[in-house]
Amino acid sequence: MSELTYQPRGRYFEQFAVGDRLITAARTITEADIVNFAGLSGDFNQIHTDAEFAAKDTFGQRVAHGLLVQSIATGLAVQSGVVEGTVLAFRELATRFSLPVFIGDTVHVQLEIVEKKALPRLGGGNITMKFGVYNQNGQVVQRGEWVMLVKSKRE
Repeated sequence: MSELTYQPRGRYFEQFAVGDRLITAARTITEADIVNFAGLSGDFNQIHTDAEFAAKDTFGQRVAHGLLVQSIATGLAVQSGVVEGTVLAFRELATRFSLPVFIGDTVHVQLEIVEKKALPRLGGGNITMKFGVYNQNGQVVQRGEWVMLVKSKRE
């Protein structure tokens, strides 16, 4: 009988290169996502949770929370496997919210590595990623930069 041991799929700090790009899988935003996020965050703003109110407001329908979309975007990046088991910490984020995301919109993330900074005392280094969250029409709904601390490969 063989024994299977978990092996991280993620890249180690040394395996990233400035200019590397990744396009994640896509995910459709659901009403359940919005309801669950409202309950988790406590943000029950009517633009997110009240269909009648939202129908008469700026966008004519409910809008997904910006931080919900950001959370889904980081989840899509992690699900890609690129930092699975190798990320030590999510250290920084800078985000611009460009367009609303509605129930039924499908989003994916495009990433590009723009900077690396070795931090040996922390066991790895910072990887700075420029990201864009795109809807099903190819429009950027969020963009910015993420900085993640990623493990170094131990010899």
